[in-house]
Amino acid sequence: MDLSASALKENLRTVREVVREGVRLIPMVKADAYGLGVASVVSVLEPLNPWGYGVAAVGEGVGLRRLGIQRPIIVCSPVAPASYRDAVESRLTVSISDLGGLSSFRQASAEAGVPGRFHLEVDTGMGRAGFDWHRVEEWGPGVGDLLGPELVWEGCFTHFHSADGADEEPTSTQWNRLMTTVESLPPRPGGLLIHACNSPGALRRPDFAGDAVRPGIFLYGGVAGDELPPPVPVASLRARIVYLKDAISGSTVGYGSTYTAPAVERWASVAIGYGDGLPRLLSNRGEALVRGRRVPIIGRISMDVTVLNVTEIHGAAVGDVVTFFGRADGEEIALEEVASHAETINYEILTGLTQRLPRIWTDDGGY
Repeated sequence: MDLSASALKENLRTVREVVREGVRLIPMVKADAYGLGVASVVSVLEPLNPWGYGVAAVGEGVGLRRLGIQRPIIVCSPVAPASYRDAVESRLTVSISDLGGLSSFRQASAEAGVPGRFHLEVDTGMGRAGFDWHRVEEWGPGVGDLLGPELVWEGCFTHFHSADGADEEPTSTQWNRLMTTVESLPPRPGGLLIHACNSPGALRRPDFAGDAVRPGIFLYGGVAGDELPPPVPVASLRARIVYLKDAISGSTVGYGSTYTAPAVERWASVAIGYGDGLPRLLSNRGEALVRGRRVPIIGRISMDVTVLNVTEIHGAAVGDVVTFFGRADGEEIALEEVASHAETINYEILTGLTQRLPRIWTDDGGY
């Protein structure tokens, strides 16, 4: 997989330009930075001075600390109580979704002898986690009662569930619910860091940026939503032809022999499969680029091998580079096209790429 540091930086700069001056940037680097490799991604982003980073698990945050990251790290998903101590000792900021969790976090912080930093998550419609915004009058005072020297209450946030759609009403509704909740919470000296916007939220409604935004898929070259400007592509998925075959009419290929040659054809076996994260649903429906031209995937994708029909590609040879998404020789297969053929979303394509694939950065982004 080829990766562009320049493109990654350009996409972060785009978000920075869209939101108002002073809004903090919290790039989401969960799931190994959306499959691109978190160690390399943070080394590329660090010179751009983001305020902090967002992850989904304590282990991911601990890993960032081991890489030497000193900025704030927010765990933006619920944390199991057994992991609170690790979070506190690694100076991570955790998300708290209920009073029981806050009580357990306070105890873990006291045992560690280090003040625990937390943000309240408010459920404004996502439904996965968070204090119910409808019941803030019930739980709000309880939050105040649990505060003490063991805890540092830094912020309050929510997750937008439909910011990637053209209809802005659901996002407006969620933002208003969050604001109503914040107004009902116990006052904090210095205020709270308020954040809600993911990539599409930041790009579509920068007026909802609050104090910080949490861009994700857009940074990594994925289209963030309907009618939004596209990012600069960051990743290209490539592999090499390792075998060529002249198939006679009636030849079959792959498990289940789901493809039969209707005439004499030239087939190319490529060293990539679902074991590398190439979706099996692309079997007999996806395409790839060989020497700048599109060719079809034929037969079922195997764990380690994918076969292409290269009959129309003059001079195709063992060692040729094949592109499954990205640009090559003036032609392009977009990440979103692959996701559509695989009946999924661009997020899953990127995060599904396995560690067997080398991540090769093709530039240094100007540094």
